[in-house]
Amino acid sequence: MRDGIRRLRTGLWIALAVSVAAGVSSAIIVPNASGPAGSARVPAQAGARSAAASRAAVERRYAAVFKSIGATSTSATGNAVAEATAAREAAGQTEVAAAHQAGVLLPGTGGSSASAVQAVSLAAKSDAPRVGPLGRLRPADLLVVAPTTLPAATVSAIRKLSGVTAANLLDAARIQVNGGYVAMLGVDPSTFRDFAAKPTAKSTVLWQNVAAGGVAISYLMGQQEKIPLGGTVKVVGARTEEIRVGGFGTVGISGVDAVVSDSVARSLGMPAGNAIVVSAPHANLSALIRQIKHKLPKDASVAALVGQAAPSGLKIDAGWAGAIGVTAADGPGLTAAQTRAFLTVALDQVGKRYVWGGDGPDVFDCSGLVQWSLRQIGIVMPRVAVNQAQTGPRVALSDLEPGDLLFYHTDPTAPTYISHVAIYIGKGLMLQAPEPGEDVQVVPAIFGGGFAGAVAIYPRIAAAVAADSPE
Repeated sequence: MRDGIRRLRTGLWIALAVSVAAGVSSAIIVPNASGPAGSARVPAQAGARSAAASRAAVERRYAAVFKSIGATSTSATGNAVAEATAAREAAGQTEVAAAHQAGVLLPGTGGSSASAVQAVSLAAKSDAPRVGPLGRLRPADLLVVAPTTLPAATVSAIRKLSGVTAANLLDAARIQVNGGYVAMLGVDPSTFRDFAAKPTAKSTVLWQNVAAGGVAISYLMGQQEKIPLGGTVKVVGARTEEIRVGGFGTVGISGVDAVVSDSVARSLGMPAGNAIVVSAPHANLSALIRQIKHKLPKDASVAALVGQAAPSGLKIDAGWAGAIGVTAADGPGLTAAQTRAFLTVALDQVGKRYVWGGDGPDVFDCSGLVQWSLRQIGIVMPRVAVNQAQTGPRVALSDLEPGDLLFYHTDPTAPTYISHVAIYIGKGLMLQAPEPGEDVQVVPAIFGGGFAGAVAIYPRIAAAVAADSPE
């Protein structure tokens, strides 16, 4: 930290135009390192129920919750931890089992390994370049993307700007992998690895596999899409290719779920040299973005990959939910009427299908459910979980109330990264969008080692965070 500025790795939804080739989408979606919109693996509940039957059952069961918030937004809900324990026991679960089902990390329980990055040696091609050693790790602060190749003069000018310590030229596109579109980068593994998350950057085997023609994919994509390490994925670009998976690990560029070598990117029809990742750890990012915009072609865009709080603004503890330094002037929180309306709308989505990146009204991921439900009652929220974690003060569990948001660490490749959000509805229960193949469901809340904190929504703060979080 310098000059009173603190940065927090964010998961911003950034839709940036790129060129279209056969099978290559016209936009790259850059949300967070754990997957679109901060989505993550969350509890599955046995038995599929119809949306109508599920909604009716939830409304009957939790009518008392709506009644309890009545005319005030501060009615006591009891001991949230004890109530959650009782709810799990009623469901026949231990917290360890519930957390395992949720993908929440509970240290020391034999669950997800914190070593995280996984790689298997692929048979190297005889002409595959050898990957250079890891250099100095560099934070990925800004991403520039254009529809076509960026002019050399533009790249040179950006590298010379004050505050820029490094700028790496990339290929970027949203491309079809196993039938779904993901944000993919084409890179020089020897130079790009310095910009990756530390555990991933250190895995020479992973980057050698990329150089040899394989693909590295995010841990959560591998888990949620059930992709085998060392297996193949079907990638549709200018031509269809079966590419072997050489490793799982958080890439380091928010929302990018797949990385290939620049030569593979060319064969897939991805635009060459149309993106730049910029490291500027001590710069004022808002000012730097304005300077970069003046250097770019009209059809290019630049966006921040980190959140930055000014010295006079709200500070954030990395790895924990909740803005600190909140005063009465930043409030108030949701009124009783807003809370009741929020819960009613959110519970009405029970039974609707989870889709990675879904933001309503028919499909949702975890943070998409929160944002869409609040939008229906006129509350502006940022799109992704890590940004939603900044939308109000941290709440002690003893003060937890219906309508507060619960945040979790779910990605072992980035164990302090906030990658899942749920809505507390009282009585030890939370509402959340579950993993692919499941529906929006109510489950017992989890407050174990993977819990990143609870937040009371302050609409004024939420709107400010959303305004600073490009989508």
